[in-house]
Amino acid sequence: MSSQVSLPQSLHPDLPFTALAPMQDVTNLWFMKVIAHYGSPDYFFTEYFRVNDTSRLNRSILAAITENDTGRPVFAQMIGESIPDLVRTAKELCNYNIAGVDLNMGCPAPRIYRKKVGGGLLLLPEKVDRILGELRSAVNDRPLTVKMRLGFENTDNFYEILDMINRHSIDLLSLHGRTVKDMYHGAVKYDLIAEAVKRVDCPVLANGNIHSATTALKVLSQTGAAGVMVGRWAIGNPWLFNQIRQALRFETITPVPLVEVRNYIDRLWQTPTAATMPERSRLGYLKMFLNYIALSVDTEGDFLRLMRQTSTEVEMFNLCDRFLLSDLTKTLALTPLKSV
Repeated sequence: MSSQVSLPQSLHPDLPFTALAPMQDVTNLWFMKVIAHYGSPDYFFTEYFRVNDTSRLNRSILAAITENDTGRPVFAQMIGESIPDLVRTAKELCNYNIAGVDLNMGCPAPRIYRKKVGGGLLLLPEKVDRILGELRSAVNDRPLTVKMRLGFENTDNFYEILDMINRHSIDLLSLHGRTVKDMYHGAVKYDLIAEAVKRVDCPVLANGNIHSATTALKVLSQTGAAGVMVGRWAIGNPWLFNQIRQALRFETITPVPLVEVRNYIDRLWQTPTAATMPERSRLGYLKMFLNYIALSVDTEGDFLRLMRQTSTEVEMFNLCDRFLLSDLTKTLALTPLKSV
């Protein structure tokens, strides 16, 4: 067993950590750059590198490490179950300027967990024990971290796996307070995140439905976590990490004019990821982001409904102008107005 490794320096050592959750097809290099423009988290995590007996490091995901000029540490996330290939990939990743290696034990997509990877690993505690042991031996000069959920469809293995986190000296645990089968539905069990904070030796990032600075403060207070990891709600509000820091310092949260939201949408549209797509695909890509942005823009839900009906670039941006530029005094809601 190796001793724990120090985590990279945070932006504000006096405050709890913040992290952008890894989200497949979202948290690429260009989205990290966009988020950094509005206010970086302490840590970024890549989309997952798929690991199997024929896998090679995905060049697009690797760019989020090798071409990243945000100034923030980037953890490289892996997903897989083949121990030799996870070890091989972890060693390859350690040749790059990564903050650490992260193991995905939480992805709730059925096409993923059916392969006994991601959240599917939570059904196999003995396998998890072996994986963590081998990875800890392979990754001993920088942090080894884990992102997981409370369990697969119940929490029967929860405490057993937390003890493995200790046994293998994991350096950081990002814990989503739902099961795999919960997907993104139902209440987040912050009380079980609090139990994990008490039980494990490493810092814990609380994850799950942290949609506002107010929520972040409540979750930190309720769980005692070392920080928060935010995913989908940072898509809708890229100012959220700065707002969390303002709230932690008891400062007034700076309002975001809707015209700035309109500029954010332009940035998303113009990223190289979007710019190389055919128009229909590009519209679909932008709508993935707008599904969250819309929730903090319009109390009635009209923007969300009409946005989903648009079929051309002109329709889309005319609609954005109508809702975002018609009243320059309006600001982004500090709490999303409804849920998806």
